[in-house]
Amino acid sequence: MNVRSLIEARFGLESETGASVDDNGTLGAILTRRSQRDFKPDAVPEDLLNTLLAAAFSAPSKSDLQQACVIRVADRDKQRRIAEMKASTRWAAEVPALLVWCGDSRRIRRLAEWRGHAFANDHLDAFMNAAVDAGICMQTFIVAAESVGLGCCPVSEIRDHIEPLSDELELPPHVFPVAGLAVGWPRGETGLSMRLPMTVTVHENRYDDTRLIDEVSAYDRRREASSPTPLESQRLIEEFGVANDYGWSENRTRQYSKPARVDFGRYLRKQGFKLE
Repeated sequence: MNVRSLIEARFGLESETGASVDDNGTLGAILTRRSQRDFKPDAVPEDLLNTLLAAAFSAPSKSDLQQACVIRVADRDKQRRIAEMKASTRWAAEVPALLVWCGDSRRIRRLAEWRGHAFANDHLDAFMNAAVDAGICMQTFIVAAESVGLGCCPVSEIRDHIEPLSDELELPPHVFPVAGLAVGWPRGETGLSMRLPMTVTVHENRYDDTRLIDEVSAYDRRREASSPTPLESQRLIEEFGVANDYGWSENRTRQYSKPARVDFGRYLRKQGFKLE
């Protein structure tokens, strides 16, 4: 398929975008990427995993501060304990490789002390920079891993039990988990997740969500037509009932109607971050 066709498949819309662009392999892989949760039991070779990590840490970094790190969970018992902290993440207990990507503001603080310099940026931006660095590294790892046939699935839900996770990983002050990442050889192909139209996500010169409701309503219909949600799979039916017009927006707003990770700010402060 050409790039235009891949974009149309990803967004579920006819498009002229990509008509003049040739697929160089990387573009096609990104446009067709899928999260994987079902893996073969085969291990990821050590040298390959280290190569992919080298690619990940070649990613851009804010001011070359390099404020990311990763915890490779090689201990199977530890992996199971982490995965089983929440029912919805138990599938990750046996994945071939589990990585936990972390923001690391500790390193630069220790180096400042070593060099005899003040750390004069102890505020919210210190957390933000480290979190973004970790996210960029994780995504770079995903692109590299999928280029060699591996599958990946980010697991942000491991933050739902942030204190036990932090204890399990023995995270020192100023280091915090951003997301887990399950890695392995896919057992089969999963469905393509349709994305919001770029009329919603791409703005020119200024932010403009004038047509948000109309655009998302149409997106809901396209996505449900392509991949219908079974009635029994609608979220929080016991509270909201069964919706005849269920779609992405109903699903995600139901999800966000319930508090989650309300202790994350307290945890970050405990880790030594000043969030003002």
